[in-house]
Amino acid sequence: MKNKFLTILLFLFLSKMFFFNVSSAEQFNFNVTEIEVLQNGEIIKGLKKGTVNTNDGIIITADTFVYEKLLNILTAKGNVEIEDTNRNLKINSENVIYNKNEEIITTNKNSKAIYEKNKIIFADSFKFIRNENILKANGNVEIKDSLKNYIITGENFTYYKENEKIITKGKTEAFLQSKYKITSSDIVFLIKEDNLSSIKKTKLEDNNSQVYFTENFNYSINKEIFKGEKVLIITNYNLPKSDKFFFENAIINLKEQRFVAKDTEIIIHKDIFDNTENDPRLKGVSSFSDNNITVINKGAFTSCKKNDKCPPWVINAEVIKHDKSKKQLIYDHAVLKVYDFPVFYFPKFFHPDPSVKRQSGLLKPQINNSNTLGSSLTLPYFKVISDNKDLTLTPILFDSSTSMLTTEFRAVNKNSKILADFGYVNGYKSITTNKKNSLSHLFFKLDHDLNLKNYNSSDLELSLNKVSKDTYLKVFDQHITKSSLRPNNFDKLNSNLKIFLDHQDFSLTAGIQSFENLQTKKRSDRYQYNLPYYNFDKLISQNFFKGNISFFSSGNNYLSETNKLETNITNDLNYNSLDFISNLGIKNNYSLSLKNLNSVGKKTSQYKSDPQVEFAGLFNVDFSMPLEKKAKNYDNLLTPKLSFRFNPNDMKDHSLSDNKITVANAFALNRLGLSDTLEAGRSITLGLDYKNEKKDDLNQINNYFELKLATILRDKEEKFIPNKSTIHRKNSNLFGSISNNFSKYLNVGYDFSLDNNYNTFEYNDFNATISINNFVTKFNFIEEHGEIGDANVLANTTRYSFDEKNSFIFQTRRNRKLSLTEYYDLVYEYKNDCLTAGIKYKKSYYADGDLQPTENLLFTITLFPLTTYEYEANEILGQ
Repeated sequence: MKNKFLTILLFLFLSKMFFFNVSSAEQFNFNVTEIEVLQNGEIIKGLKKGTVNTNDGIIITADTFVYEKLLNILTAKGNVEIEDTNRNLKINSENVIYNKNEEIITTNKNSKAIYEKNKIIFADSFKFIRNENILKANGNVEIKDSLKNYIITGENFTYYKENEKIITKGKTEAFLQSKYKITSSDIVFLIKEDNLSSIKKTKLEDNNSQVYFTENFNYSINKEIFKGEKVLIITNYNLPKSDKFFFENAIINLKEQRFVAKDTEIIIHKDIFDNTENDPRLKGVSSFSDNNITVINKGAFTSCKKNDKCPPWVINAEVIKHDKSKKQLIYDHAVLKVYDFPVFYFPKFFHPDPSVKRQSGLLKPQINNSNTLGSSLTLPYFKVISDNKDLTLTPILFDSSTSMLTTEFRAVNKNSKILADFGYVNGYKSITTNKKNSLSHLFFKLDHDLNLKNYNSSDLELSLNKVSKDTYLKVFDQHITKSSLRPNNFDKLNSNLKIFLDHQDFSLTAGIQSFENLQTKKRSDRYQYNLPYYNFDKLISQNFFKGNISFFSSGNNYLSETNKLETNITNDLNYNSLDFISNLGIKNNYSLSLKNLNSVGKKTSQYKSDPQVEFAGLFNVDFSMPLEKKAKNYDNLLTPKLSFRFNPNDMKDHSLSDNKITVANAFALNRLGLSDTLEAGRSITLGLDYKNEKKDDLNQINNYFELKLATILRDKEEKFIPNKSTIHRKNSNLFGSISNNFSKYLNVGYDFSLDNNYNTFEYNDFNATISINNFVTKFNFIEEHGEIGDANVLANTTRYSFDEKNSFIFQTRRNRKLSLTEYYDLVYEYKNDCLTAGIKYKKSYYADGDLQPTENLLFTITLFPLTTYEYEANEILGQ
């Protein structure tokens, strides 16, 4: 027992002596649970956790330690934590080597450094050079500041603790404030200033799909200010409708979206003006943005496609200002140049920016010229009244004392829409009377959704059309707004009030309407009224004896020529069978029409003055036998057709009406288009359809020939059937049509009507289209003889394109019956993606009151999208 006690005392004495020696010679102080001394004290191990500290502020905590005395190197493993109290730095890792002679600490696994509160560096390994106060981090490096909300990642970072600066090597990414991502290389991070910079190419992305590219950048994390050289900004990155901004150098406040830049170029997405051929862009010497105002100094704007030459048009301005709150582009001292030649000077003007759909302001002016009215200047102004209301005021000044003002009003409510167009002309001097008058027009339309229950739709419509002079629409054609309100027919005006109901089981239209014939000189005969009228339509059954039954009812109360009245109610019950196909391939179907007419008239030959109730029925059977022959390069289809129809009742007298028959409607059940009667008598309709289609090696149809014939036979003549149809006779005309596409160069169409003696063509409609490369011409010839009519007209439209930009259009029509050429139109047009220039010569031989034969030579220009001019030919070929 005594020996064991002496052994313990000896061990404690030696241990104390060892601790003292290490502490004094190597400056390591061990405070460990268990210690092991090897190789005569050259290697000392600290086991089972503990702490080692130095006299110069290093405290190391770990699971195990190994101290190599000769090398003066300490190795710590397992949950290692190093705290340098003198340098305010903590390092955590799984494996740490501390070279005390060189004052270098290295880590090589799961390393973390805390250099300030909430500021941490993560890496695979660290090398901390204490004498230089430099920390080098390698492999999956990440700097994280949870307080200021940023993360910086890379592979190689050097932290200069003395200067509070971090320099990265290679690719580096920074995630800032959950709003921005910077991708660059060789970044310098000034910690105290919270500033990032690099001279290498850099990409900054924000959370609004906006991306910034630069070759040299400087970014303040706190202020969110980005500085760079050769800056490219792309909006809606990798999305449609993306714009680009180029700056030679710029200072951009990302937080407030402000910037100051030098040598600016803005490229707007191609289809902003609904034209993908455009390259809209804006350049300037310098630019800046403050709040909602962006200013470009010495700017130039064009929408023309980029090329090596000067753009077809460009606007140069001392200042171009974009007011985002007002959504306006404002120009100071602007000059419009066409092919680098100055054309117009504008001291100041503005227009809505491309994002605006509705905004008050001046619209595009227009210059017109006519023999009747002379030269005129149009200056429209658009006014937004409220979210659902606006109007357009259009003053028009003529070179004479005449002036005109038109006003368009629009209002769109939840269940209704109102459109109104009013025009007033002051000081118009009529050619016919040589007196000055005031003229006016009113076009109005109201659409109201009644929103009735149990109806798919329920609408009320009111429309009014009125002019103060019969030739008003024709004289002021170019000055009346081309809107949906403008009448399509300048000779007849229609006003009506109607209701439309669409139900699952039926549809109903009812209302009152009036017609004014502007060509009728007698005032009492020019008006016709339908007070009231209705149309009711219902499908009764879709599966009744293998067919369908429908019911249609209509009522009209026509008042014309002051006291001429025609009132009728017509009820139609129709049955149409499905197609039946026999074993021989014969296809047939039948139909039955029952008509009830209730009528009364006053001073009219059509209806009697006493109420009349009439019934009529028409039975019709159709047969056809399609015959088909197919070969490798062509298909032939021959279809003989036969139709029997029988009506035992008489019909109303429509012998003088203009209803005509062609091969297209010869087999239709109501081929005469009459609503109050059925075609009388017994008839057989014979027809033949033939079609030949030729195919190429790809089995595509490259040309075809088609012939259709039809004629009607009767047992006796029916005197009440329209004479112009020729089917009132026992043998009608032979109706036919030929369509032949010889090749891609030539297409011919011919409709005809041959009298029943087969020796006179009473109707000819011939058209031919010739298309050879850039040359396209179309001829149309219409001729009528005998009972069908009396007309003879020849028309031609020709277009030749010299190249993609230059083209020539010629149009003419001649009335051969009167030996009179009605008009000549010649247009030369130059057109590219953003500019259209044309020379138009138009000569008209038409005269009607104030309208006299005219001869005009017009020079036109369109700068897309600044102005618009369209030449609408009756039929532009090749489009």
